[in-house]
Amino acid sequence: MLVQSKEKFYTPDEYRELEETAEFKNEYRDGKIVQISGCSINHSRIIRNLSRVLGNLLEGQPYELFHNDLRLWIPRYRRGTYPDVMVIEGEPVFTEGRNDEILNPVLIVEVLSKYSEDVNREDKFRFYRSIPQFREYLLVSPYEIFVLQYIKTASNEWLFREYEGETATISFDSVKLEMSMTDIYELVVFEMLQPCQVPI
Repeated sequence: MLVQSKEKFYTPDEYRELEETAEFKNEYRDGKIVQISGCSINHSRIIRNLSRVLGNLLEGQPYELFHNDLRLWIPRYRRGTYPDVMVIEGEPVFTEGRNDEILNPVLIVEVLSKYSEDVNREDKFRFYRSIPQFREYLLVSPYEIFVLQYIKTASNEWLFREYEGETATISFDSVKLEMSMTDIYELVVFEMLQPCQVPI
């Protein structure tokens, strides 16, 4: 007779302890730990371009940019994740007693993959919306020059915009800046792009 082993569930503190020495980054999903797989060179290029250009544009302003080495904790849904790019306004707010887990981004940018597209567009966006400070979400396609944008309005509704083609310019509402598509997609060669692997 086959005996099915029980799936192990972890507390947030167990996850955090494991993550301190983990060889690869992992997401925490309300008790489950899921490994984040590596992505293509062009996925990394887009993150680099966003971090470099947007970071330079924010210089001297009350904002700070972080990329996917810093974990975001979402208390309401007990989620720990690593957005590709985050921007905070003012001082960072961390999980109590930690300096590696942030709570207060105003802007989050995710570069899509074949695996993450539906997750980022639906589940993660719902989780992110529970963050009080969160006001803007960008989804960047690595398969064509195409960006989706969601902006929180003063009436707590979400406005949707899309940008397409290399002549487009994105207006970041949360930080009052603009960035061209050519800056975002610098050195990206679509023919070389390979989809990310599905996480284990």
